[in-house]
Amino acid sequence: MEFLWYIIAALGAGIGTGLAGLSAATVMVPILIVLCPSFHGETGAYQATAIALASDILGSAVTTYTYAKYKNIDLKRGWIMLTYILAMCTVGSYAAFLAGNVVLGSFTLFLTFFIGIRFLLKPDTSWKEQASRGERLDRRGIAISLFFGLTIGFGTGFVGTGGGMMMLVVFTAFLGMELKTAVGTSTFIMTFTALIASVSHILIHPAILLEKWDVMLLCIVIATAASLLSARFANRVSSRTVGLVTGAVLTLLGASMLLLHFWPQISAFPPALQTLTCFGRLILYIIPCVLILLPIRFLTGVPSFVFRKLLHVVAFSCFTVMMLTAETWQSAALTSLILALLIYPLLAFFEKETWYGKLFVQKSPGEVKRSLLMLFFMFAAVIAVSWGMFHNPHAAAASILMWGVGDAAAALVGIPLGKHKVWFRPVRGKKSWEGSFAMLGASALVGSMLLFLYGGYPAGIVIPCVLGMALTGTAAELLSPGEWDTVTVPVTMLAVALIML
Repeated sequence: MEFLWYIIAALGAGIGTGLAGLSAATVMVPILIVLCPSFHGETGAYQATAIALASDILGSAVTTYTYAKYKNIDLKRGWIMLTYILAMCTVGSYAAFLAGNVVLGSFTLFLTFFIGIRFLLKPDTSWKEQASRGERLDRRGIAISLFFGLTIGFGTGFVGTGGGMMMLVVFTAFLGMELKTAVGTSTFIMTFTALIASVSHILIHPAILLEKWDVMLLCIVIATAASLLSARFANRVSSRTVGLVTGAVLTLLGASMLLLHFWPQISAFPPALQTLTCFGRLILYIIPCVLILLPIRFLTGVPSFVFRKLLHVVAFSCFTVMMLTAETWQSAALTSLILALLIYPLLAFFEKETWYGKLFVQKSPGEVKRSLLMLFFMFAAVIAVSWGMFHNPHAAAASILMWGVGDAAAALVGIPLGKHKVWFRPVRGKKSWEGSFAMLGASALVGSMLLFLYGGYPAGIVIPCVLGMALTGTAAELLSPGEWDTVTVPVTMLAVALIML
C-alpha cells in the first residue's frame, strides 16, 4: 500500500510544481509522514523532506524549461532573491535536523492547508501595477529581495516546503511580476535551492540515501514527468484557472492530512468523530456521482432538463446516505450544515468561469448555489425536527425521498409530454397535469416502498399516510413560487408524515 502512496505523493508534487511553482515538499511530505508507516520514525519527516527536495531538482528544472519557452522568466528582478536563498538553504537544513520530527511534520501539514486556502481566496496574485519584463529593481525592490531572500532561504532549508509559494507571493505582490512569470522565475531558483538543500539533508543524515534510495528514485521520475505535463498545461490556460485548481487540490490535501494526523485526539470526542465519519462517507458517495455526471454532461447529447434532474437525484440521494450512515441526528444535521457552508463559497468562486455555465443548468443567475444552500439547510432542519424532536427518522427519509423522486418524475414527464397546462394563478401554464400526476404516482410508490421495507410499518398506516403526503406535496409543488418548492414540498410532506405515522 505504501508504494501506491509514493506514486500519489510524487504525482501531486509534480503537478503542484508545474502549475504554480510549489515546492514538491508542499504535497509530498504530508502524504509520506501521515500515510506511510516507514516515515513514522524519529527522523521520518526529515527523510520525507529530503526525498521531496531531491524530486524537486529535475521537476523544477523541466518546469523552468517549459516556462522559459513561453518567455515567462524574469531573472533581472529575481537575482538577489536567488543569491540569498541559496546562501541560507544549508543553514535551514541543519536547523531542521535539530528541530526534530514533531515540529517539522506539524508545520508542514498546516502550511499545506493554508496555502490552499490562500489560492482559493485570491487565485490571481498579480499586483495591480505590473513591472515590465526585464525591468531592474529599484531601492524598495532590493530591500524586499534582501529580506525575503534571507527568510525564504532559511525556511526552504528548514521545512523543505513553502519556498516556492513564498517566492510566488513576493514576486507578484511585491515585485510586480505577472503570475506565470513569477512561477517560471521561482522554479528556476528552486532548481538550485532543491539541489543544495537535498545534498545538505543527505550529508547531515546519510541514512536517507542508504535506506530510501528506491523511494527517492521512484518519486524523482514520477514528479519530473508530472511537472513537465502540468507546466505545459499551465502555460496554455489563464492564471486564474491555475490558481483555483491549485488551491482546491492543496486545501483538500491539507485538510485530509490534518484530519489523519490528529485523528487520535478527534476520536476521543464522540460527537466530532460521528460527524466526521458521516461526512467522510457522504464525500465517498458524492465523488463517484460527480465522476459519472461530468462525462454525461460533456460527452453526450443529454437534454439540459434531464441533466438538471440528474443533479437533483444526486442532491436528494445525499440525504438518504446521511440517514443510513449517521449514528445520531446531530451528526447528520451537522454534516448537512458543513456541506452548505463549504459548497456555497466554492460555487461563488467558480461561477465566473466559462465552464460553470456549461456544466450547470440555471434558470437564473446564482440559482444553483442558492438552491443547494436552501437544500442542505432544509436537510438539517428536517433531520432536527423529525429525528431530533419527534424521534421519527423514517418520516424525514420518506418526505425527502418522495419529494426528490416526485420532482424528477414531474420534469421528465411534464416537459416532453405535458400537453394539458395547469392554469391556476400561481402557476399560469408553467406546469402540466401530466407532470403533476407523474409526481403524485412516483412519490407515492417510492414512499410506500421505503416505509414498508425500511420502516416496517403495516399497510393500514402506510397507504393513507403516503397518499396524504403525495397529494399535499404535489399541491405544494404546484403552488410554490420559483425555487421555493425545494423547501415547501418536503416540509409539507413531513408535516403529514409526523401526524399520520
